[in-house]
Amino acid sequence: MEKHKTETIAKRVYTIPLILVLIIWFIYWVEIRFGLNFNKYGVLPRTFKGLRGVVFSPFIHSGPSHLFNNSVPLFVLSSIVLLFYRSLAMKVFLLGGLFTGLLTWIIASEAYHIGASALVYLLFSFSFFSGLIRQHFRLMAVSFVIIFLYGSMVWYVFPIKEGMSWEGHLSGFIVGAVFAMLYRKKGMVREKFEFSRNEFDDMFDEEGNFVPPPIPTNEEPEANLEAEESPTEEKKVSNTTNDIAYRYVYKENKKPKDL
Repeated sequence: MEKHKTETIAKRVYTIPLILVLIIWFIYWVEIRFGLNFNKYGVLPRTFKGLRGVVFSPFIHSGPSHLFNNSVPLFVLSSIVLLFYRSLAMKVFLLGGLFTGLLTWIIASEAYHIGASALVYLLFSFSFFSGLIRQHFRLMAVSFVIIFLYGSMVWYVFPIKEGMSWEGHLSGFIVGAVFAMLYRKKGMVREKFEFSRNEFDDMFDEEGNFVPPPIPTNEEPEANLEAEESPTEEKKVSNTTNDIAYRYVYKENKKPKDL
């Protein structure tokens, strides 16, 4: 039963990201195959029509390089979230993606903002900050792997490259950090150590001072023994610890016989 559950989780960890990547590639293929342009379905800030891009923009890309640059980190980071935060994964994908799109719609410049990079930054930020905030050794290791692989992504939350939606990157980064803080007590968390007392701990008081245990004393009443009557004289001496009997035997001195 446990093995079947593990296999199911493993399949979901890789199947969902793969399906997500295949969908965005399929949409781009449809554009090329039929000569379509879906850029108008991207996020157009502060316009009612532009709100549809909150849902559609992650699936639209401007070219093969744009698509490829988003596909690899999207697959990797989605797998990490599904593996280590599987109870929160759908909330991060759906709610996080929704708030990322809305924040982009609010703060971005007047242009169509497309691509899955905002979702990538959401997953990157959530995974990285969740490991640090929870202080779980395994999740912290994941955070360091993420920053090693995609640490350079941080620079693209600033307007350093023309034609790149740095506002979408910044929105995903902010929303991911907020979600990491909000859900820090859910999912995999570090177990709190509970101290249990033992006999050694009972030898110290609340302030840490040593309190030696009482030493048991075995006091026995002195036995009153009567001297036994015998042909020989006996004397009995008693002290505080043991009763010692002394026996004295008297004999007459006899002169040696002459040979």
